[in-house]
Amino acid sequence: MTAPRGEGDKDSGARRGTVGRADAFAWRFVSPLYMGAALNPINSSLIATALVPIAHSLHVPVGRTAVLVAALYLASAVAQPTAGKLSEEFGPRRVFVTGVLVVLLGGIVGGLAQNLTTLIVARVLIGIGTSAGYPSAMLMIRRRATWAGMDAPPGGVLGGLSIAGTVTAAVGPPIGGLLIGAFGWRSAFFINIPFALATLAMALLWIPRDTAWVRRSPREVAARIDVVGIVGFGGSLCALLVFLLGLPEANWTALVVAAVIGAALVRWELRVPTPFFDVRQLVRNMALSRTYIRTALTLLGVYTVLYGVTQWLQEGRGYSAEAAGLLILPMGAVAAVVTRPVSSRNLVRGPLVVGVLCMLAASTGLLFLTSHSPVVLILGVTLIFGLTLGATNSANQTALYSQAPPDQVGTASGLFRTFVYFGSIGSSTLTGIVFKNHVTDGGLHTIALILMGVSVVVLLMTLADRQLRSPSASSVPEPKDAPPIHGE
Repeated sequence: MTAPRGEGDKDSGARRGTVGRADAFAWRFVSPLYMGAALNPINSSLIATALVPIAHSLHVPVGRTAVLVAALYLASAVAQPTAGKLSEEFGPRRVFVTGVLVVLLGGIVGGLAQNLTTLIVARVLIGIGTSAGYPSAMLMIRRRATWAGMDAPPGGVLGGLSIAGTVTAAVGPPIGGLLIGAFGWRSAFFINIPFALATLAMALLWIPRDTAWVRRSPREVAARIDVVGIVGFGGSLCALLVFLLGLPEANWTALVVAAVIGAALVRWELRVPTPFFDVRQLVRNMALSRTYIRTALTLLGVYTVLYGVTQWLQEGRGYSAEAAGLLILPMGAVAAVVTRPVSSRNLVRGPLVVGVLCMLAASTGLLFLTSHSPVVLILGVTLIFGLTLGATNSANQTALYSQAPPDQVGTASGLFRTFVYFGSIGSSTLTGIVFKNHVTDGGLHTIALILMGVSVVVLLMTLADRQLRSPSASSVPEPKDAPPIHGE
């Protein structure tokens, strides 16, 4: 990454060690990163309140519009680690800017669409474009910290990125409800245009340029980014998600296809020198693998509340989409408040234990909710889930920062986001099965029992993991290709 003015002088190492630490993550640098990272979670949940109006406007069954949710899930789950890999090869700023341009295109296509097929294309474009934000931002932050001579993660910056990259999903439904109520369903797509343009302008003005990449032949580039691995990962994941999203009607063909492609993918990745899906690394680095699994299971619970309880509020309590979204909004606010102190102190194990205990308590609380429960009780349960989201997501992100190989932070961060989507998709599958015929109190209580079991599993995983610790200088190694620091 090209250093800002005054940062490239090798003799200014001492000055960088003092001034650089304070100025490296000034608001101008982090603002576009936060904006870019927020585009994906907001878009993933924003569409929820637009599905019924879209169906009525395009004269299609409401059930068919669910493909708009799945389209972004599928695109994002594959595109996140791909964007990370491309960031490592071509430069994170280039990938970040390209992603924002794709979001802009998706917003225009979706806003002008006249049929469901065009809307699906728009959602895929938005999914691909927004997927560049988080992994490229993580890589830029990692390199920036190295340039500034920081020997521990920049906790405050990671906290802001955690809020932008995950917590903002909670504001999607209420924002969508207000937008669609005022301007119609097309605003759910058009809203991307001003945000994308603002993010693009900030990125071009305030994010330092990447260093020039080494010119290579197309064949060499394809080998370095492992195009075959990307295609195989995408094919296997798409087939698996088709199976999961189709439950409770099991599509066994999709599951078999996922297994066959997955087996071929593992065999291929064990043979290539620069694998996209580094199987050996995941086996050797079990701490990172456990972070991925913890993240998916925890967010399974959080997203089940975010979407399942919202559905129960509408169907079981008779609330409007806007009112249900507003009742869930404080959950995101609590998560944001908790995230900052946890991240700024680079805490890992303690918040993970507290967070999963909150998840267990809140899941138990769901057992006591009925269609006649007072609003304050519903808010209390969701606020406890907000504590879970704020504590665990920031702690898992800090763990990711310190556990991922420095030269693979982009790909590792993208895969981290893929596991976030596994949690989201799992919650959609769970609520789809339990609420298949009717949304009832009994179904909500069934979800509560399942989440209690998941909470116990995550708690045992966390307590048994002896490698969980807050990162220190010794646990955050310097990337080999980092710019010179401290006069080196």
